[in-house]
Amino acid sequence: MRFLLAVFFSAVATCAAEKPNIIIFLIDDLGATDLGCCGSKFYETPNVDKLAKDGCRFPYTYAACTVCSPSRAAMMTGKYPARLHITDWIAGHNRPFAKLAIPDWSKELPQSETTLAQRLGAAGYRTCAIGKWHLSPGGPAAHGFDMAIADNHKGQPDSYLSPYHNPNLPDGPPGESLTHRLTEEAVKFIEAKSDKPFFLYLAHYAVHTPLGARPEVTAKYEEKAKITTPQGKAKYAAMIAGVDDSVGRIRARLAELKLSDNTLIIFTSDNGGLLLGDVTQNLGMRAGKGSAYEGGVRVPGMIYWPGVSRAGTENATPVITMDWNATALDAAGVQASGEGMSVRSLLTSDVVQPRTLFWHYPHYHPGGATPYSAIRDGDRRLVHFYEDDRTELYDLKADPEEKHDVSATEKAKLAELRAKLDAWLKETGAQFPTPNPNYDEAKNAEKPGKKK
Repeated sequence: MRFLLAVFFSAVATCAAEKPNIIIFLIDDLGATDLGCCGSKFYETPNVDKLAKDGCRFPYTYAACTVCSPSRAAMMTGKYPARLHITDWIAGHNRPFAKLAIPDWSKELPQSETTLAQRLGAAGYRTCAIGKWHLSPGGPAAHGFDMAIADNHKGQPDSYLSPYHNPNLPDGPPGESLTHRLTEEAVKFIEAKSDKPFFLYLAHYAVHTPLGARPEVTAKYEEKAKITTPQGKAKYAAMIAGVDDSVGRIRARLAELKLSDNTLIIFTSDNGGLLLGDVTQNLGMRAGKGSAYEGGVRVPGMIYWPGVSRAGTENATPVITMDWNATALDAAGVQASGEGMSVRSLLTSDVVQPRTLFWHYPHYHPGGATPYSAIRDGDRRLVHFYEDDRTELYDLKADPEEKHDVSATEKAKLAELRAKLDAWLKETGAQFPTPNPNYDEAKNAEKPGKKK
């Protein structure tokens, strides 16, 4: 009997050891071209570029929404925001005089939803969330994380330099960088001895506004901005540099601890780059965060999966936020239950897999969005706007900047994709905007805070 028990516990230990550690870097508002490996000639990101070189990059990575909270809910649950009814950033924009009234959407992730942390925890992982949560008042600890650090219950920090005024993060020395501090907290979690694999969800507040970075790094990019365009906002570049340093610091510590060969790393963003305030430029794409177009939902995406991913590869298969949830569960040997697809098969093949992806945003946003739904199927992307029942169709292969609406010349494709979109909206139980009885064109045109 003792022998059998010894064999049993040995097998359990071996199985646990084979499960890789999992790290997800979720960067806030990082645009699809805000990295060197994604085409930027201004932002310097050697550590993230190396991560892409060591693993696989997906040039057509999409966020589940054009704003943050819905994408974060999709990451945690593996479900489309439309199904969750979490369809705007929490608590959303108030447009009381707009043409359409927004639906009564969910402003927090309900306890009834099982999160990635809960599923990995049940599979033997110790779990930690560091940084932005923006999904519920209870924070990550109320949704399955063993540890939760630096959630401030908001979508942005009060300051990127200490003092932080964050109820869940003691202030550091004056002037300490928040991005650096969150990285050091992540390193401490990784260093903690345990016989369990770990899941680290490092959701940096960077590079969300208000822009803030160490003065000496900003000064470097101010000099570079004198001769480099169009991505020339020095403070934003310094914030990206801080994120890049975070990736480098954590990977270096993993190597020192001999954990690199058993740690899966995913790097992505929650929505496209912000154009408001001239923060960045989404090179080669239309619009940005808070819009209905590619610039609002295209983001960086890459994975390093030791023993599975091939170094220096790219796969043009479109992937979306929920896929990272499914991939993490796949790596842990847990059956995915959401709507994502594990990217494992894409890491061992150059074949582009056909995908149909959807978006639903029944809201208004200063980034340009009016209530819309969208579908990408093959090279075609259709966007339906609810204010005027208008539908646009784009050929992303021939027209990646979405300049030429081909709906008038591709009527059969328009009808096909519209039917697919409508069927998906019905199946998910999506909520729709309705005519607003308080619609006032003049008042709606006023900027917030403007007095007559």
